Amino acid sequence: MRDAKGAAIAIDAPAKVNLYLHITGRRADGYHELDSLFVRAGVADRLSLHPSDSLSLDVAGPFASALSTGDNLVLAAARRLADEVARLPQAAIHLDKNLPVAAGLGGGSADAAAALAGLARLWQVRIGRDRLLAIAAELGADVPACLERHPLQVSGIGERLRPAPDLPPVWLVLVNPGLALPTADVFRKFDGGFSPAMPIAETPADAAQLAAALRARCNDLEPAAVALAPDIAEVLQVLRDEPGVLLARMSGSGATCFGLTATGAEAAAAAQRIGRARPGWWVAAAPVLTSAADALPLGLGNR
Repeated sequence: MRDAKGAAIAIDAPAKVNLYLHITGRRADGYHELDSLFVRAGVADRLSLHPSDSLSLDVAGPFASALSTGDNLVLAAARRLADEVARLPQAAIHLDKNLPVAAGLGGGSADAAAALAGLARLWQVRIGRDRLLAIAAELGADVPACLERHPLQVSGIGERLRPAPDLPPVWLVLVNPGLALPTADVFRKFDGGFSPAMPIAETPADAAQLAAALRARCNDLEPAAVALAPDIAEVLQVLRDEPGVLLARMSGSGATCFGLTATGAEAAAAAQRIGRARPGWWVAAAPVLTSAADALPLGLGNR
């Protein structure tokens, strides 16, 4: 990211992955409360922000056609931040849309969070973390968590954040069967079988210990998502059959699933095999990011 006066800024918007997701209850206003271990993966959309006399957004990349630029969260984030700091929303924004849309990877939320962080630098405004998190929460439940890069324990409706224990180096094989699955549809299908909050309190020593801790937890939305999109069950089985995959699970409300591996070589080999066998699927191998892992060392997968 460059932030010299008047210079363009480029910022990545990494995918989010829910390593587990418990639905713990439902509030009177209809929102579901959750308990989740929320991580960022080293595969991302990318925003380029340029000084301008007006606000505009153009979108390119393999999933650009799935987005509407008129009501995009990036523009909503720009307008809301400008309003908060009492300035005009002036920026030419280019979004490379590399992540599948409505896929359980928080792509739109990650884009909005990146826009907030990048525009604060572009406009050289002083805004505290608490104010920025409050704006993020207005934009969507996942947006506050997407302002962070390190693993988080997330609760409430997504607005309560605290750092997770340090995680060992692990990699993910991310697979989407070419399906968009709206979050609202999955929650409507969810049968309301709530789970207790089970935040991970101890630091796993290695990938095997992390996988064991995750196996004691689940994604409560997975049955509802599979009922709506049976292809998810096939993705999960394909991941479970891969050598080196310690755990296979759906992320968020789907349809993207992940396989957890101990090494980048195992993740890359699995992604290559799955991509060859199912060329219509989106596949990527990516490390789980920590607070120090700002750069994205891997390229994107299929499509």
